[in-house]
Amino acid sequence: MAFSSGGEGPMADINIIPLCDVMLVLLIIFMVTAPKLSYPIDIDLPQRSTTPPENPVEPPEPIRLRIDGSGQIFWNDSPTPVSALRNMMESEVQRDPTNQPTLEIDTSGDADYGVLAKVLAEAKNAQMQKIGFVRQ
Repeated sequence: MAFSSGGEGPMADINIIPLCDVMLVLLIIFMVTAPKLSYPIDIDLPQRSTTPPENPVEPPEPIRLRIDGSGQIFWNDSPTPVSALRNMMESEVQRDPTNQPTLEIDTSGDADYGVLAKVLAEAKNAQMQKIGFVRQ
């Protein structure tokens, strides 16, 4: 026995087929236009070596560079102007380019960021590869 609504009144059921069609079309549009979630990033990973270095070289003593709150720079506890940093860094790099000393930068909490930016720019221009930040 089937239920009927009488035939004369409006139909109370919702037709969901056009809604499904619209939703499927929107889903396809979003799938096609969505950007890729992963972008390839080129990374130079170290390669495995079959022959280890014969004589490992002892690393040189690190360079301690301190920046205080007044903007004064200290190279191994001796005051140094910013203009002389590049020459000092280049001489350290040229001493042995394959075994550079580590530049350990210590800044006080109230130091000016502009001075640190100048120091980092000078280190980059001097081709320093080992730069670290320390907190004492």
